[in-house]
Amino acid sequence: MLVLSRKAGESVLVGDDVTITVLEVRGDVIRIGIDAPRSVSVQRAELIEQLSSSNRDAASPSDTTVASLAEQLRKRS
Repeated sequence: MLVLSRKAGESVLVGDDVTITVLEVRGDVIRIGIDAPRSVSVQRAELIEQLSSSNRDAASPSDTTVASLAEQLRKRS
């Protein structure tokens, strides 16, 4: 991992098409701006992890859910 120090108003270039600019530093919060082509996906890491976790949970029903579903199917017969 490359670690850089930047001040408000300074930028970092990633490749030829992406510019990351420090907009504001206020305490332990840093606001950044990312200028990238539409073809480059820019996402917050915590949202991707949350979505991935939700998808895993939805794809793996709990034993109680499966048992409840099986019971409902038995009642229909």
